[in-house]
Amino acid sequence: MPDPTPHPTGAPQPPPQHHPFADLPLPHPAPPARRLRVVVADDNPVVRAGLTALLSGRADIEVVAEAADGRQAYEAAHRHRPDVVLLDVRMPGVDGISALPYLVQIAPVVMLTYSRESEIVQEALRRGAGGYLVHGEFTADQLVDAVRDIKEGRAHFTPTAAGALLAQLRQDRAPAPPLPDGLGQSSSATAYGISASGKSYSPPQQPAPPANSAMRQPSRPVAYPENLSQMQPHVGQSSSEWASGPPAAPDRSRFQLSTREAEIMDLIASGMNNQQIAATCFISEKTVKNHINRIFAKLHSTSRSEAAAKWIGTAPDAHRGRG
Repeated sequence: MPDPTPHPTGAPQPPPQHHPFADLPLPHPAPPARRLRVVVADDNPVVRAGLTALLSGRADIEVVAEAADGRQAYEAAHRHRPDVVLLDVRMPGVDGISALPYLVQIAPVVMLTYSRESEIVQEALRRGAGGYLVHGEFTADQLVDAVRDIKEGRAHFTPTAAGALLAQLRQDRAPAPPLPDGLGQSSSATAYGISASGKSYSPPQQPAPPANSAMRQPSRPVAYPENLSQMQPHVGQSSSEWASGPPAAPDRSRFQLSTREAEIMDLIASGMNNQQIAATCFISEKTVKNHINRIFAKLHSTSRSEAAAKWIGTAPDAHRGRG
């Protein structure tokens, strides 16, 4: 009977098995997806910190720099070459509107601000902003979506900004630009089968419009100061209130609010609720309520609207010596 134990030496060895894919190159691992690089520009350090924390918490977004004014924003954008810039309007030194034409040459810009006046919205768009978001009118997820979409060329507007732009366009009294042949004329209704009585009928065949007939956009620029910080209108004031020049800033020192109380009062005046204020300031809603109670006592107010009116200087006694 043959010995089943293999001999340690001299025994024939089986040939090595050939790997069927040995001649194929191994695939390289896919590189990690590049994150969106963002610069956040706002003169309020609490707002900057909140935005940075919010955006940095997303796996596909990275805040590469913060800036406190337009000059710092331009320097940061020039240095880091971000994908998106979030830009406040009113900042000391070089404001957002003044910096905007220079920033859009580097990266898409989204205005992220408390400023909601029609003139400012329209001028921001004229100078190249790709979106306009007013604080208190968007959720955290909506802000993140806006940042992602602006990079792809899709504009975002919050309701106040969209409404302000629409109102400005409707109030524009410039002569209407010429329309293509047949549009805007009473006879053109027949081209769509609509009679004066509102009844429809089969329209007659119309000749095709000339190839070169196209809508022309009005080119009348909006009057706007070169440096927004010289204007300083306050939230809640309409453009009609500036007809005789910018209003004087209210004397807020008489209210004797602390720095934190003044921050919260600014957020109240912008329209934020307690939950949004708590998220922006990184404090609890209970702490927000405590601050608001003290603010109301100092402003001699019983409601948010009354306190906001005194704070922004639109209350009847806003510029008097009592609160």
